[in-house]
Amino acid sequence: MRIFDPHIHMTSRTTDDYQAMYASGVRALVEPSFWLGQPRTSPESFFDYFDALLGWEPFRAAQYGIAHHCTLGLNPKEANDPRCTPVIGELARYLVKDGVVAVGELGYDSMTPAEDAALAAQLQLAAEHGLPALVHTPHRDKLAGLRRTIDVVRESALAPEHVLLDHLNETTVKDAAESGCWLGFSIYPDTKMDEDRMVAVLKSHGTEKVLVNSAADWGKSDPLKTRKVADAMLAGGFTEDDVDQVLWRNPVAFYGISGRLQLDVPAPEALHEGNSILRGGE
Repeated sequence: MRIFDPHIHMTSRTTDDYQAMYASGVRALVEPSFWLGQPRTSPESFFDYFDALLGWEPFRAAQYGIAHHCTLGLNPKEANDPRCTPVIGELARYLVKDGVVAVGELGYDSMTPAEDAALAAQLQLAAEHGLPALVHTPHRDKLAGLRRTIDVVRESALAPEHVLLDHLNETTVKDAAESGCWLGFSIYPDTKMDEDRMVAVLKSHGTEKVLVNSAADWGKSDPLKTRKVADAMLAGGFTEDDVDQVLWRNPVAFYGISGRLQLDVPAPEALHEGNSILRGGE
């Protein structure tokens, strides 16, 4: 079984997670830039973070046979902080880099005017750079937030089929599917969707343009949730081809829009900036 996790924050995870993910079938992933967990105080904080997503994390992932890609953008939570918003003006120099397969994650948190402006500006950047966009739908007022997101997408220069609407659930999947965008579902231990609910959604709405991710980060989360969804699909009557479509071919198709997917993992260099990661003579 081959698995592509299209949304996971490996900066927050250990190398043990990479090892366990590989053993479960994960061979590729996309790491979206996201909130630090506490306020950033300047755009320069983003630049070091972006550089790590383009250098250090691909190096770590390659040690365990996993192809690492990223998306870059100003996340919705920090779009409300005037100390952070100048990073939008600097994104263009990062969006041309090979490892960047989308702009994101962007979208809504509290649905403020500042978030409106940041979302519209970054959708425009995606269109200008020929990249798709990974859009975070809000955790509160989800349906209202989704509909507002779809309106902004329709007003943008970016085609809906180049947009992935993430963090969907049963209340938002119908509107999202009718928008023409791709559909993303985050599977968590206690919140958002779980694997059984995900299987029920797939039975109702089918497997076309559906992506399933773990969105694992520094909070309570599980980087093996993609494999658990795959197992639940098989137990629920889906075929191995259905699983391959949802867990591999769909994310490859969406992020392949960028023209930058590199699914063959090259042999990693011995060191990255003087760090080998490996310890104890591995």
